[in-house]
Amino acid sequence: MTADSARGKTPLFLRLANLSLLILYPIAWFAPLLRAGLLPIFGLSEISVLTGLQSLWDSDIVLALVVTAFALFAPYLKTIGLALVQFHLLDARSLPVLNILGKLAMADVFLIALYITLAKGISYATIEVAWGMYLFTACILASILLSILTDRQIKRESAAGQ
Repeated sequence: MTADSARGKTPLFLRLANLSLLILYPIAWFAPLLRAGLLPIFGLSEISVLTGLQSLWDSDIVLALVVTAFALFAPYLKTIGLALVQFHLLDARSLPVLNILGKLAMADVFLIALYITLAKGISYATIEVAWGMYLFTACILASILLSILTDRQIKRESAAGQ
């Protein structure tokens, strides 16, 4: 088998799963990550990635830039880059850089979890994790898994082409 005939054999399910993240990420950004409020009797406000970013832009621009990079740009750029690799429009040697972008996106989930843990330690605050947190985390983890599977597939293609 030649290198040319091995090209384009990235399985369709890997491509479709990765492309689906381009739709799922924006949904996760608007979905409620958590519900927070003072004391259970006052009701809870839903907080999403975007509403959290809005409040950060009002209070701390530097932190807002960092969180925007981690929560929005890193995972989306990684997904686009991985799609380009899967469709052989970007060299597979870019995968290590794309994996770093995926790890930066996972850092955002860690920060949110840390904030939830800290807030739960305050006795007068109520925090509930909402479905958006699970969706956002699943998107990040799926992206990492798809990178690993794509890397393995590309190595198989290269080995078959030699």
